[in-house]
Formats: sequence, C-alpha cells, structure tokens
Amino acid sequence: MLHIAICDDLPDQLTAIAEFTKEYIASSGLDAELRQFAHPDVLLTTCETERFHIYILDIVMPMVNGIEVGRAIRRLDREAQIIFASTEPSYALESFLANPINYLIKPLDKAQFFKTLDLAVIKVITEDEPIVTLKTREGLSVIKLYSIIFCEYRNHSVQYTLMSGETLTTRSIQESFSEHIKPLLSDKRFLQPHTSFVLNMNRVEAFSKNGFVMRGGAVIPIPTKQYATVRDTYMDYLLAREGCE
Repeated sequence: MLHIAICDDLPDQLTAIAEFTKEYIASSGLDAELRQFAHPDVLLTTCETERFHIYILDIVMPMVNGIEVGRAIRRLDREAQIIFASTEPSYALESFLANPINYLIKPLDKAQFFKTLDLAVIKVITEDEPIVTLKTREGLSVIKLYSIIFCEYRNHSVQYTLMSGETLTTRSIQESFSEHIKPLLSDKRFLQPHTSFVLNMNRVEAFSKNGFVMRGGAVIPIPTKQYATVRDTYMDYLLAREGCE
C-alpha cells in the first residue's frame, strides 16, 4: 500500500489538495492511504514512528516552514518523494535543499498536480511490480507495467507511451504483436481493444463508442464488432477494482 501525507495549516487548502489527491488515487486504481496534517509538528512527530512514501507540503506554516519539514523528512528517509505546494514562488530555489520532486504554485493546476503524482508514484512503486524488457534502437529498456499508458503496433515495431510523457519504440519485432504483448495481457490491468493497441485500464480518462481516451489525450479506437466485448471487459474491471477499494 502507498502511504501519502499532506500538510497544510489552512483548512481550505488542506481540503482542496486532499480532494485532488483522492481523485488521483481513484482514477489511477491505486491501493493508497491518505493522511492529512494541519500542523507540521504533528507530521514530524508522526514521522518518528510511521513512514510515508509521498509528502505534499505547504511552505508557509506556523513555527516550522515547509522547507524545514522537508529537510527533516529527508534526514529520516532518503527515498521519500516530496512535493511542495505554495502560494509563494520565492521559495522555489531554497526548496531544493530538501530534494523535492516538484514545486507547485497554488491554486494547483490539476493536470500538473496529477503529472507530478505520476512521477512520484513511479519512483516508489514496490520492487515486485512486474516489468518488461524492451529492445529499442538505443538499447535495452526495462519498464514497469504500472508506468505504461498504452502501446501501439506500427511498421513492425511497438511504440510504448509512458506516464512520464516519454515514448519508447522497439526495434522491428520478429514475433507477432500478439506474442509480443502476452506479458501485458497476463496482467489484469491491460486490455486489447484493437488488433494494434493494448492499453492500461487504470490510465483511461473516458470511454465511449468512439474509443478510450487515455491519460495524455490519446484516443484508442474500438472496432464496431468488438465494442460489446470490450465494453463488458472494461466495466467488469472497473467493478472489480471498486470492490477492492
């Protein structure tokens, strides 16, 4: 389970960030626990006995500012992912003393916030997350299944679109696309709605007869004859996922 902590002394800001984070957790299908802290001292006391994977910290807070909190967290846990969220852009340079993953300006832009959480989650996903090894033109690339939005077969190669915004293209594959994607389809998160596409159902933003709209805006088409089967598979997955939350 992923553990996320938010610390902000302003109740309305704390609630707003928490709601965005809850929406992200739900849309990503994450197994995650969210804790909210209205005072930095309470968070630091909790950190003495509990570990969080991701910290979302305000900067301007009473007694101890967010940068000092971030540095204290960093001394306790070098692997934690820290995100600063502040109305004050002037602290951005100083904030890097805590080695944050990003410094966001309030009011938060949801798309930017989600993209930052994508990067943070990728960094802390557990070691037992399945991986695939791709032979690209640049050499071997190892990627975690979690990080894949979708892949597309084109011109005897497979292009992978990742949550980081990066795309990786394999060399010309010797096997069929069906054989190539077996490691993906053996994972319940992945679906092949079209002969040339496989997608991660946790990265779907919208679904209709026109196709799947994926994180980042790409649209994956669904052949008319396949629509009912694809729809039922996707809906069954969503029901199963919600039943586990």
